[in-house]
Amino acid sequence: MFSQSELRTIEQSLLATRVGSIAELSDLVSRAMHHLQPLSAKQHSNSTPMHHKQGSLYWEPEALYTLCYFMHCPQMEWENPNVEPSKVTLQTERPFIVLPPLMEWIRVALAHAGHRRSFSLDSDDVRQAARLLLPGVDCEPRQLKIDDCFCASRKLDAVATEAKFKQDLGFRMLTCGRTDLVKQAISLLGPDGINSMSDQGMTPLMYACVRGDEAMVQMLLDAGADLNAEVISTPHKYPSVHPETRHWTALTFAVLHGHIPVVQLLLDAGAKVEGSLEHGDENYSETPLQLAAAAGNFELVSLLLERGADPMIGTMYRNGISMTPQGDMNSFSQAAAHGHRNVFRKLLAQPEKEKSDILSLEEILAEGTDLADSAPAPLCASRNSKARLKALKEAMYHSAEHGYVDVTIDIRSIGVPWTLHTWLESLRTAFQQHRRPLIQCLLKEFKSIQEEEYTEELVTQGLPLMFEILKASKNEVISQQLAVIFTHCYGPYPIPKLVEIKRKQTSRLDPHFLNNKEMSDVTFLVEGRPFYAHRVLLFTASPRFKALLSSKPASDSTCIEISYVKYPIFQVKFNTLWCLCIISQW
Repeated sequence: MFSQSELRTIEQSLLATRVGSIAELSDLVSRAMHHLQPLSAKQHSNSTPMHHKQGSLYWEPEALYTLCYFMHCPQMEWENPNVEPSKVTLQTERPFIVLPPLMEWIRVALAHAGHRRSFSLDSDDVRQAARLLLPGVDCEPRQLKIDDCFCASRKLDAVATEAKFKQDLGFRMLTCGRTDLVKQAISLLGPDGINSMSDQGMTPLMYACVRGDEAMVQMLLDAGADLNAEVISTPHKYPSVHPETRHWTALTFAVLHGHIPVVQLLLDAGAKVEGSLEHGDENYSETPLQLAAAAGNFELVSLLLERGADPMIGTMYRNGISMTPQGDMNSFSQAAAHGHRNVFRKLLAQPEKEKSDILSLEEILAEGTDLADSAPAPLCASRNSKARLKALKEAMYHSAEHGYVDVTIDIRSIGVPWTLHTWLESLRTAFQQHRRPLIQCLLKEFKSIQEEEYTEELVTQGLPLMFEILKASKNEVISQQLAVIFTHCYGPYPIPKLVEIKRKQTSRLDPHFLNNKEMSDVTFLVEGRPFYAHRVLLFTASPRFKALLSSKPASDSTCIEISYVKYPIFQVKFNTLWCLCIISQW
């Protein structure tokens, strides 16, 4: 372990905000990473990604040069006596008010590299860190591309390293867009040829779909690329695979990046419209239609629906548990949660698909009748309508949760019943947006909510919200609607008689008592000038006045001299005291 002096030196290095040279920065980063490595080793567990368990991340040279650009200070070079510049050049400093320390640069850059499951930290990770740490600095989002294999090659022998570099060269030849290099690139990819996978678990066809390179996609298809190859899900062989992209196909990547011509090309070539989903299986990754609906791409949604995509398919985890508390986020829910009203209507207009007559145990129990006593055709129609109603209820929940009340009203207009939660969230959104006609419409709908929905939420959330609307509303119709709801919530019981609270009669302080000679019984002399007051006001003003007057005899000519306050200030103070006394009596 480190000694106290070494730890103090490392701490000072991590707090550095400026460096004088790339050599100094390289030394600081090297010491910091050497210090962080044993700390990260202690925090490793079974849930730690595979690439983290194999060692610390490697800083690529370009990453150090990029970080030096943001941390470089030319004046620090002059402080080194061994450096003698031939001339002094004036350079404008970047106007950053607060400069982040080196440890913040390392922390944020490592987070970006870890997010993409990389073994190395490149210059783009540093730029993404600068976007977060420096005000006014921005850069483009990181593009999905083939990672460098220089870092991974350090852990391999000579033969494996040579094969790795050849495969990397083959991927880069296919990435450059030169269709005349396809055959040469395939020969370098290895035994799997055109369907070889990178450390990210992606094939050359997937990378071409990400870029939207239609010509390269066509060349790869002609060369025999697998249309329906999936991103691999085994982290031991492909440690840089991101969990969110597992089981995605080339069509999924094309839809995700909105490349409509490439999507058309893949579908025409026979790509599965549901991605990796097999008929009858549970779906463990997003379908292309789910991604298109979430993005609000109306043209892509229309194209996928024409090719037979099912909007009812949702996403499940491996253990069969839904990925969200409310439903499985099918295409209806994706469009509703993101407020894409036109996409939702397009999905709604899609005819329902017929399901097989084989029921699951859950569906048998939900039916509540024996399977042999039911006719196949009506049962099938009933199952479809129930599944669709469940999907629309889920979509209604997500649209209300995210504040897209127009989508919620559209779903309600086709007969989907309210739940108390969706009604309250819609009412809250309409109130926040000051949409009075919509508030009237929602209040009118309260009677359609089933009494089984009346939960504690109605008392803790609903009634305070409705009283707030009543307080802020100047509309008579809204007030009457709220009165009807309050009456309904109270029930048929008689309202008990309200007992009037009688206030204790107190002496009223009239403004004529203030500085009035005829009505005063106390006189203050301030700078030789009289100021008339009344005992009632002074006794109620403060305990100190009460103690002062109690020591004086109760006569008609009580006179108190004030020698340390100017008359205008004394007058303002008494006016304030009088106002406070009046307020306290109310």
